[in-house]
Amino acid sequence: MADRRRINGPPGATMAPVFEDDAGQPEIKNGKGRDRAPNVIRKTFLKTGVTPSASGSAYLEFEGSSKSGVSGLKLSCTVHGPRSLPRSSPFSPHIVLSAHVKYAPFATKQRRGYLRDPSERDLGTHLETALRGAIIADRWPKSGVDIIISIIEGDQDRETSRSQGDETWDMMNVLSGCITVASAALADAGIDCVDTVAGGVAALVQDAGEDSTPRIVVDPIPSDHEKVLGACCVAYLPTRDEVTNLWFKGDLPAADAGLYTQLVENGLQASRTANRVLVECLGEATS
Repeated sequence: MADRRRINGPPGATMAPVFEDDAGQPEIKNGKGRDRAPNVIRKTFLKTGVTPSASGSAYLEFEGSSKSGVSGLKLSCTVHGPRSLPRSSPFSPHIVLSAHVKYAPFATKQRRGYLRDPSERDLGTHLETALRGAIIADRWPKSGVDIIISIIEGDQDRETSRSQGDETWDMMNVLSGCITVASAALADAGIDCVDTVAGGVAALVQDAGEDSTPRIVVDPIPSDHEKVLGACCVAYLPTRDEVTNLWFKGDLPAADAGLYTQLVENGLQASRTANRVLVECLGEATS
C-alpha cells in the first residue's frame, strides 16, 4: 500500500517565488548591489544555547544582499562531547575531533542529497583543521567530540540558473561562518580553548563596466559583482595572533606576492570583526 501521509519533495531544483515589488530596496546599477564599504562585513546575528539536548550549540545568520532573490547565510551548530571513545578504538593522548558539515536539501538552488558530497567533505576537513589549532586537546585523553553543522540556507542568488551559479565562491563564506559558529558552540559546551577562533573572507572582485578595476572587498557576495577573480578564507586567533587555517581559491598571478598579502590582511580584518561579534555573544550568554 502507498504511504498517503508522506509528501515527497520535488526531485530537481526549486525556486522560491520572487515578487516584483521592490519598494524601499536600494537601486542596483551595472551589477553593483553592494551598499556597504569594501572593508565592512555584513550584519551578523549569533546566539548560543539553541539546542538544549546538545553539550553546546549556536546559531549564526548573515544579512542577505540588497539584490532581490539573494538570501543570507544561516547556520546551526551542535557539539556532542567530550565523551569516552569506544573500547575498540586505539588509545589517544588527546581529544579526537570530528567535524561534519552538511547542507540541508533545500539550502541551495540545486537540491542536495542526504549523503555528503565532496564539497561538504572539504568544508569538514578545513573546519577540523581550523578548530584543532584552538582546542586544548590534551585536557581530554581517550575522549572524542563531534561538531555537526547544518547549513539551513546558503548564500546564493536563486534567480540565476545553475550554470551561472557561484557555488565555488559561496563555499568560502560558508566555511567562514562554520568556523565562527563552531567556536561559539565549543565555548557553550565548556570545552577549553586557547582563544576564540573566527573566520573571515576577502576577495578580489571586478564590477561591471569597461573602466572598472579589480578591488579587494571583505565578506563578498558573488552575485553583487560581475566577476570574482580570487578569494581567501582565514581562521584567526586574535589574542594569540595566529592563523589556524588558510584557504585560497582563484587564478591570481603567482609572481604578485603583494596581492596575496593584501588578501590575507583583509581576511584577518574580517576575522577580527567577526570575533568581536563572537565575544559579545558569549558575554551576553554568561551575564
